Amino acid sequence: MDREVVLAAQGGDRDAFATLARSHGGRLYAIALRTLRDTGLAEDAVQQALIVAWRELPGLRDPDRFAAWINRVLVREAYAVSGKRARATPSTCVLPVDGPAGRDDLLAIVDRDELERGFRRLAVDERVLLVLRHYLGMEPIEIAETLGIPAGTVRSRLHHAHRAMRAALDAEERSAGLATGRQSAAVLG
Repeated sequence: MDREVVLAAQGGDRDAFATLARSHGGRLYAIALRTLRDTGLAEDAVQQALIVAWRELPGLRDPDRFAAWINRVLVREAYAVSGKRARATPSTCVLPVDGPAGRDDLLAIVDRDELERGFRRLAVDERVLLVLRHYLGMEPIEIAETLGIPAGTVRSRLHHAHRAMRAALDAEERSAGLATGRQSAAVLG
């Protein structure tokens, strides 16, 4: 079905393009939100990607590759949007968490929060790779096609992104330990 809709949209059919935007919009927004970590920026990136897609769609050579192509357009726009706005870093205090009294749901929330804080420390290009690999489940070869770079480069950048994530999580753990130490000193002092 997508092929016929893409061909119609390439011919200037606005309704066909609207159908494509509706069918791919949710996934595009999810990728942008997970990459940019900000709803406003994610919305801007998706909107810009759809504008660019409408303009550049007639030049798409293989209508069957529309999904990979629109992902590539979105990633470019996510980079552009993230570079345009300097985000203020919120001032947060990490509170120590005691072990759960009952079920392990609290630990899952704490782990998710820790991952979120670590993810925010990463550069946008590292987040893009991790989102494509772990959220969408793309293989390195698919990521390479989406980003328009060699598969070996994707593997190398994924390796570095994973290392950066580990370093960010370690930094979060250290800052949580410092906050705990300061709180204990304040109580004792």
